[in-house]
Amino acid sequence: MTNAWWTPAANIWWVVLLKCVVLLFVVITTFAYAMLFERKVMGWMQLRPGPNRVGPWGLLQPAVDAVKLILKEDLTPKTADPLIYRLAPFISLITAFSVYAVIPFSQPAPGNVWAIGDVNAGILFVLALTSIAVYGVTLGGWASGSKYPLLGSVRATAQMISYELAMSMSLIGVLILAGTTSLVGIVNGQGKLWYFIPQFVGFVIYAITAVAETNRAPFDLVEADAELVGGFNTEYSGLRFGLFFIAEYINMLTVSCIATLLFLGGWIAPFGWTFVPGIVWFLIKVGLFMFFYIWLRSTFPRLRYDRLMAFGWKFLLPVAALNLIATAVVVAVWG
Repeated sequence: MTNAWWTPAANIWWVVLLKCVVLLFVVITTFAYAMLFERKVMGWMQLRPGPNRVGPWGLLQPAVDAVKLILKEDLTPKTADPLIYRLAPFISLITAFSVYAVIPFSQPAPGNVWAIGDVNAGILFVLALTSIAVYGVTLGGWASGSKYPLLGSVRATAQMISYELAMSMSLIGVLILAGTTSLVGIVNGQGKLWYFIPQFVGFVIYAITAVAETNRAPFDLVEADAELVGGFNTEYSGLRFGLFFIAEYINMLTVSCIATLLFLGGWIAPFGWTFVPGIVWFLIKVGLFMFFYIWLRSTFPRLRYDRLMAFGWKFLLPVAALNLIATAVVVAVWG
């Protein structure tokens, strides 16, 4: 009798589970060393050594930071809503991790080993999940029972919604050129020409809005400590504060992956240099986009909030709409 446990139809669940565990480990490790990379690069840009005390070249600094957050006292304000206060960081973290279920890191091989799943509407799945992430920030600020976190959460919600519109429009131009919403299909459509060339305006808009969506400098008004003490996470401490911190860096990696897939050719090698595996090219492009994040933080001062909102509504959104209309007209006439 055939053992059904080992048939492909029966054991697919543990293959998916194994992929999830491996991917979770890789993403968490990447987050830890992306944070160290940022501190090292900022130190280099500002003529400082950066972390260099814990382990060789400071390589154990992420582990020490994690232990410190775990051991710190975890306080809950008396005025807080206990359930929502504890749940909010996990909403941000789970939505940040869930996006990686559909991100392909290289050309899918037999068995699709380079992605957990290839969804035919992958980019729509990503946009849906990233839009839910704002609930973690909003509920965290509201549930703290303090006016400063509440103001920070309202500010965060307004900023994310404002810049999400322009970001979505910048991505639709790529979808029109590719003729598909599958992330694998979009990358395969860039075999001859990466989309950041015909969609250069869309790429610039995406790069700017991605910084605002992830609350990074110079758009880090959500955590403007000079105005709001610490923003929506003022009342958080210990591991729960760390979960918000992890979600922010995971979201940085996410928007870098999306930029690579939609505009920079994904795993496709530049100049025909196919002697390097596709996944290596993918990681190099993601690393370069992450470096762009760090360069911005080290270079530009924080914007004033009214100028931040005016820039999003009065400039980025109209330009994104015009770019979308121009793309649709060109494809309809000459496509």
